[in-house]
Amino acid sequence: MSIRAGMEVPIIGTDSIKFIDVSVPDFGDADLSTTTSATATAASITIKTSLTEDYASSSVIGDPPLSFIWRIHKSQPKTLELLQLSANKDFPVTTWLRITFPHALCPFAYVCQNQSQMPAFSTTNPYLLYALTISGVVYLIKLRNISAYSSLPVLPRDELGLLHHSTPGFVNELRDDSGIGRLWGFMSRGRVVGAVQDLVISEAHGLKLLFVLHSDGMLRVWNLSLHNKILSHALGIPNSEGVTFARLWVGEFNEDASITPLAVLCRHDLEIRREMIHVYHLHCTLGDKTVLSVESSMQDIPLEEGECIDVKLTSDKIWILKDNGLLSHKLFHIDMEDACCYTLQEEFVAEQLFQSSKLSSDDLLWTTYSIYSSMKENIVPFVSSIFIRRLLLPGVHHNGVLRSTLLDYQRHWTDMEFQSLTVDGLKKEVCSVIENQGVSESPMSIFCHWKNFCAHYYHYWCKNNSPCGLLVQSAGAVCLVRKNSVSLFRDLENIEMIIDGSSDELVDLASFGLDLSNDESEHGILLEVLRCIINMSQHLGKPASAVFYESLISTPIVSSEEIVPRFLKILETGYSSSVSSDHITDLGGSFAWEKELADRKSLRKFSIDMLLSLHTLSKKATSWSKVLNVIESYLQFLVPRRIIQKLNAEMSFDINNSILIQATSQIAKVIFESALDVLLFVSYLLKISGQINMLHDDTSRIQLEFIPMIQEIVSEWLIIHFLSTTPSESPSIEDFSSQLSSLQIDNKTDRRSWNEKLGKCGFTLAFILSQTFQSSSGDPSQPSSQCLPNPQEIVNLVRGFTSWIIWGKTGEESTSFLRRSSEIALILLRHGQYGAVEYLLTIVEANSRREKVSRSIQDNDGDWCILHHLLGCCLLAQARYGFQGVLKEKKVCEAIRCFFRASSGQGASKALQDLSQDAGLPNFGFDDCASSAAWKLHYYQWAMQIFEQYNISEGACQFALAALEQVDEALSQKDDSSGTDVINESDTTIKGRLWANVFKFTLDLNHLYDAYCAILSNPDEENKYICLRRFIIVLYERGSMKVLCNGQLPFNGLAEKIEQELAWKAERSEILAKPNPYKLLYAFEMHRHNWRRAASYIYQYSARLRTEVDLRDHQHMSLVLQERLNGLSAAINALHLVQSEYAWINPLFGGNTAYNDNFPSKKAKKLVKEHSTRSDVQAQRLQFYIDVEKLEKEFILTSAEYLLSLANVKWTFTGTEKAPSDLVDLLVETNLYEMAFTVLLKFWNGSGLNRELERVFSAMSLKCCPNKPGSSSTRMHGLLLTSSKEEIVVHGSTDMGPTSQNYQGNAQWETLELYLEKYRTFQSGLPATVAETLLRTDPQIELPLWLVHMFKESRRDRTWGMAGQVSNPASLFQLYVDYGRFTEATNLLLEYTESFASVRPSDLINRKKPFAAWFPYTTIERLWCQLEELSNLGHMVDHYRKLQKSIAWSFAEPPQAGEGGL
Repeated sequence: MSIRAGMEVPIIGTDSIKFIDVSVPDFGDADLSTTTSATATAASITIKTSLTEDYASSSVIGDPPLSFIWRIHKSQPKTLELLQLSANKDFPVTTWLRITFPHALCPFAYVCQNQSQMPAFSTTNPYLLYALTISGVVYLIKLRNISAYSSLPVLPRDELGLLHHSTPGFVNELRDDSGIGRLWGFMSRGRVVGAVQDLVISEAHGLKLLFVLHSDGMLRVWNLSLHNKILSHALGIPNSEGVTFARLWVGEFNEDASITPLAVLCRHDLEIRREMIHVYHLHCTLGDKTVLSVESSMQDIPLEEGECIDVKLTSDKIWILKDNGLLSHKLFHIDMEDACCYTLQEEFVAEQLFQSSKLSSDDLLWTTYSIYSSMKENIVPFVSSIFIRRLLLPGVHHNGVLRSTLLDYQRHWTDMEFQSLTVDGLKKEVCSVIENQGVSESPMSIFCHWKNFCAHYYHYWCKNNSPCGLLVQSAGAVCLVRKNSVSLFRDLENIEMIIDGSSDELVDLASFGLDLSNDESEHGILLEVLRCIINMSQHLGKPASAVFYESLISTPIVSSEEIVPRFLKILETGYSSSVSSDHITDLGGSFAWEKELADRKSLRKFSIDMLLSLHTLSKKATSWSKVLNVIESYLQFLVPRRIIQKLNAEMSFDINNSILIQATSQIAKVIFESALDVLLFVSYLLKISGQINMLHDDTSRIQLEFIPMIQEIVSEWLIIHFLSTTPSESPSIEDFSSQLSSLQIDNKTDRRSWNEKLGKCGFTLAFILSQTFQSSSGDPSQPSSQCLPNPQEIVNLVRGFTSWIIWGKTGEESTSFLRRSSEIALILLRHGQYGAVEYLLTIVEANSRREKVSRSIQDNDGDWCILHHLLGCCLLAQARYGFQGVLKEKKVCEAIRCFFRASSGQGASKALQDLSQDAGLPNFGFDDCASSAAWKLHYYQWAMQIFEQYNISEGACQFALAALEQVDEALSQKDDSSGTDVINESDTTIKGRLWANVFKFTLDLNHLYDAYCAILSNPDEENKYICLRRFIIVLYERGSMKVLCNGQLPFNGLAEKIEQELAWKAERSEILAKPNPYKLLYAFEMHRHNWRRAASYIYQYSARLRTEVDLRDHQHMSLVLQERLNGLSAAINALHLVQSEYAWINPLFGGNTAYNDNFPSKKAKKLVKEHSTRSDVQAQRLQFYIDVEKLEKEFILTSAEYLLSLANVKWTFTGTEKAPSDLVDLLVETNLYEMAFTVLLKFWNGSGLNRELERVFSAMSLKCCPNKPGSSSTRMHGLLLTSSKEEIVVHGSTDMGPTSQNYQGNAQWETLELYLEKYRTFQSGLPATVAETLLRTDPQIELPLWLVHMFKESRRDRTWGMAGQVSNPASLFQLYVDYGRFTEATNLLLEYTESFASVRPSDLINRKKPFAAWFPYTTIERLWCQLEELSNLGHMVDHYRKLQKSIAWSFAEPPQAGEGGL
């Protein structure tokens, strides 16, 4: 029975294979294969023609040893892969040389040093490679270093040779003692040897010997130096019938010994195939002639299970690689009981992925449900986190395997795309595959998807990573060559051997380092305790440790203190039944029922066995106190050892480093799980203390001593495992230094290589730490960096590395892990590993709180302060690079809290100043005499600057305010006796700078009120005004200027400065800028009741719009004119609030011009003081000023310009006080009558107004005449434009733009009637002007009835006849006569004469007022004469007679010359 002695340690990174392809040219020998085959046939000697399995082997050259590993895959028989492996080779080892031959190869290759006498060959081609094809051709390749083939696709012919009878220059025939013959087909006088089964080249005493094993058991040896055979021996074995001689191995020739071991693998083809290894003694005698002899079989090693893959022989051991493990036997002292077994990585991968037959992944789901039964929504992400973490675990993760698995799920990448994926990228890809497997998202379905994925992954892992060969160096290193990776083997750590299940046979426990007395009872007690612990661990299963580990590593769902009681509940009541009830449809009713029954049965058995074992243990120990003493001794064995380190400079990323870290993770995992088992065991004892009769003192001891001690041990090994398995973080994209590195500006290969490794699965945090850790080569317990470590040396390396992590390089007991963790965190922080630093320090802080619960957690050394300072630094960096939104805010708050804690702890000043600049702190130059306030002042300012550097204004503001609180105290406590003044600035300077920073940060946070308060609080006037200017600029840019005008900010003497800044901004801003500074000034002054200033600023705005803006664009022009109107209107409104004597502004007034204090501008309609006279006020007016009247005139002209712009008519205001007549004409022409009359009434009066009104109505009348000369519909259409969407109503204007042509006829008459009715009160002659214009334009036109009524209605009450105002019936009668409208004139005259004749005498006698009657006799005479002439011509006879009759009746006598009246 073999004892488990060790396990495989993968060399991380060897799975990321990069091949350099090179081909061997075909020499074109057409009859090469034919000739060789014919010769071979004639000699009846054959070679295996095909590979049935993958082959790998190695050659070790020189000192220090350099190993060449070669592989030939059965799927590519023409290709040989070659890896150059050295202990100081840079990590990772990824570059293989892949040589493609013209013909299929035999499973044979040999690499040796080129000992050519030509220096050129020994330097450029330092090695020789021999390869053999199945046709019997030997290739000799002069090898360069592998990296030299990157630009060499084909081997040069001068570096290649053939060993073939037809090839000149390389023919070296091998001679035997019977004559001359070829190696494969020589004639041997009557004896024909069997087919060649295996070839081995070995160097013995400077001679290269070729060992050939034939299928018939014949062993032949040739001296390649002398080209002759020196041995031919038939290997005799008992019962050789049905035996096949398969493989041959030769041990190393030792100069001090004449015996060399030789091993042959034989396969017995019985009903059950069985393999046997026979070991022989090979005697070598040197002299004139080298003589070899073989003794009969000295040792037979049966291989019961598994198929033999490779064997290596050393001077005292034989290493046998099988497909299920590695066996080690002592040579020539055969004892199967002493055989040592080394487990392969397949077992570890199966355990991690829950693929082992002893470990069901279903237990993981049951355990998780039982732990998180009340939080079922967290089960899916928690289980997914366990699986993804284990898939990407170093030693489990394999690039090729993962890619093959993802291909099954239709995920395709190019080589470059897949190699560029970081850990986070791989996590996203795998999780997306799981999430996209099905519609259902229940925990059971997700769990099944993970099971299937892991099963696929494990299948490909075993298929693509199968063992191929073994390498054993002279120094003792044992290396395993796999299909796609390389590994080493290590011995087990003592704790692993104790808990490996073989503790019954371990008697001498003291040899493992356990501090036990010589009393045999303690040994027995410990064995019983270990049995109980193992029993409990087996009952809970491996998923328990997986769940516990994940709960500590990932974001905590429940605290670690709550996890253990929940495990104890499982031990007491079993798994939660909610799994079966919730997922009975997924599991199946029968399976769920059977599972529940099996769990109950297992629980009953465990409870009974455990109770009986504990009673037996109690009786054996006689008291629980003694049991606890033994457990305490065992716990000391679990504590990481203290080893004093001898450290050199930084170490590179070599293979030894990779082995060390991977072995550390394996050992840390085992001890972590062991410590967890002990923690569960003592907690279980505490829970059932009443049932096992445990005393109160013992239970108290467990609670107060054991549990905190075990928790600390668990935490230490958790941290070690975390550091050795957690992949490093990728450099942040926003990190400028990493950007420069990615651009390769500095051209430093090491730095570029470093950045390429960060973020990859195999490059864990421990690699970063290992740069600082390297053992001295002078320490005999440590391996040389030039050699690969042997199995025991790997364990020694791990012990030193774990000691360095926990205890530091000195290993002193006084060194607390609190301080040590800060040192490790500082290293990680320097390399941007912020998440790892946060986790590390959080765990350490939690442990420190548990340890120091009974006293202050702070110590005088300041370790607590350093921890929080570093934790704050990493949280701050995470907030900058890694998080957004709520998570970022949370990180910022935690970072602020940490920095405040760091500054407030005991010894903070001394401890933090001792940190290097990598921690971010500058050298403050403090001494021990500096006050606490001075320290905090500088520390808070540093924190403020670092938050500002990361653009986190919230934290920067808090520390600026905190620094302000320390200023007064720091300045009052200056230490004059020290001779140094750490604060060499005045109170005003410091506070001014800090308040300015508070202002900046609050402004960045958009806390405008707080920013303004910071301005008011600033004692430094210069800083205050600089901040004020910045405040106004930012308000302006953000569109928040209303803050200044809403009354929420107290001005406190800053009003004038604010006004100056706004005016300065307005003068230097674009006039169309938004928001407009002039409008802001207007609002600011209006809020302060400075009406005239408000009017002045807004008028400046309007004036600048008039002079600076180009109005060639129609749409732009309309908007600008509207802005001018708004500005003028605002100025007028502001001046209306001022007493009329002061309602004027100076257009040259600027923002910095001060008004006379005697001018009352604060209150509207404020009365002038009694002693002030109007003459005084008028004297104070400037020579050029603008009052309300001028503003109103400008407003009207601008309104006219605006309305004309809407009608597409261009007219520009020139700034004169008089409106040109052409403006009125344009307004009338565009039908803007209301605007035209507004202009007339504002700018004309008296006779000028009457004249302009007549001119306007004359023009309006012309538009009503359809038959006016030169009129046409086309021209009218051109004058009458459609309305614009941007029309506005100015002072109630009804001008809505030009009227459309469809309504032109009626609308013009209606408009004329409307405005004539409205404005004839201003000028009574307007109806006459209208009528005359109409008749003059079209004598035949029929005057509208409403116009005729206007003439008739104008007669005075005390007159009779046709008398009245200017537009009276007489004037209408005269117009009729003047324009030949005799019919209308006759009818009008008859109407009024008949009316006059109808007056009764009584009406005249009873009149109370003067009475007069008047008729236009001259005009009547003209009408008479015209009618008489027409009557004589036969026209209008009736009209003439009627007129004659009416006149004769109405008037007593004919009219006299001239006009007269009665």
